[in-house]
Amino acid sequence: MTSQLNPYISFDGDAREAMEFYQDVLGGELTMHTFGEYGDPNAPEAEKIMHGMLQSDLGFTLMGADTPPGMPYNPGDNIAISLSGDDADTLRGYWAKLSDGGNVAVPLEMQMWGDEFGQCTDRFGISWLVNISGSSA
Repeated sequence: MTSQLNPYISFDGDAREAMEFYQDVLGGELTMHTFGEYGDPNAPEAEKIMHGMLQSDLGFTLMGADTPPGMPYNPGDNIAISLSGDDADTLRGYWAKLSDGGNVAVPLEMQMWGDEFGQCTDRFGISWLVNISGSSA
């Protein structure tokens, strides 16, 4: 894999149900990780989905997660575009251009799951997630 562009949907606490529904519709392999796996396993939101990814048999990829605690959930504003892969130079270039003149919510840097990740809203109001697999920032 070099780079991929995928829709990323934020849910209001029902990401597991929604992602399982999309798997039923589209088929394929669904992986999900909870907030408890990467934080406090006893927190109230520990069983909520921090990241889910459905890879269909036909090559579609759909990502989704529950809106993190403390972040607003705004229906209609709950879809972002995800750029991910292992082509670090290309993805960092996309990040630099997308974040220029926009708003950086999460700087592109190493995260607890071992990848380099950043989140920004471009100057047109579109939310972007950039994840560089196995990066050594």
